[in-house]
Amino acid sequence: MALKEKTKDKSQKPEDAPNKDAAKSSEAQADTGKKNDIQQKDTASLEEQLSIEKDRFVRLSAEFDNYRKRKQREIDEFKKFATETVFKQFLSVMDNLERAIASAESNNDHESLLEGVKMTHKEILKIFQAFNVKTVEAENQEFDPNFHQAVTQKETDEVPENTVTNVLQTGYVLNDRLIRPAMVVVSKNTKNETGEPKEN
Repeated sequence: MALKEKTKDKSQKPEDAPNKDAAKSSEAQADTGKKNDIQQKDTASLEEQLSIEKDRFVRLSAEFDNYRKRKQREIDEFKKFATETVFKQFLSVMDNLERAIASAESNNDHESLLEGVKMTHKEILKIFQAFNVKTVEAENQEFDPNFHQAVTQKETDEVPENTVTNVLQTGYVLNDRLIRPAMVVVSKNTKNETGEPKEN
């Protein structure tokens, strides 16, 4: 009997192997399924984040485009009316000129015309001052090529050589930047280097 039982046990061992293989295969399939589920969830999460970022980028692009267009309109508007303040200031100048001309024409009064021109000149200087426009100092100043433009020379010993003796046209600076040099006459000594008068 003992021999038969041993024989039975040996006959049962080969039957257990397929069951173990099947269990291992099921576990492997379960692990693979879990991994696939995790990968699918990760992919879905990434796709969702990508969609969110894409929508955000589209919104930001649209906002920036609107901002750029708005700023361009503001710049165009500023360029169009940048000189409005200046021209408003000059309206009173035009009024004074028109009144002076009308007075001179109706009364043949040259003194009134001169007075009106002087008033207009004064108004213009006020406007220049408001916008930090200043005249270039030239009269009796040493000639400065940075601010003066010499038109001619005048021989004289009354002032040092290279001195501005006469201003033919006033120069102007805007915020210390030259916008027009003063056109001037510059002195020239009548004596030569030896101190003797120059021959004509």
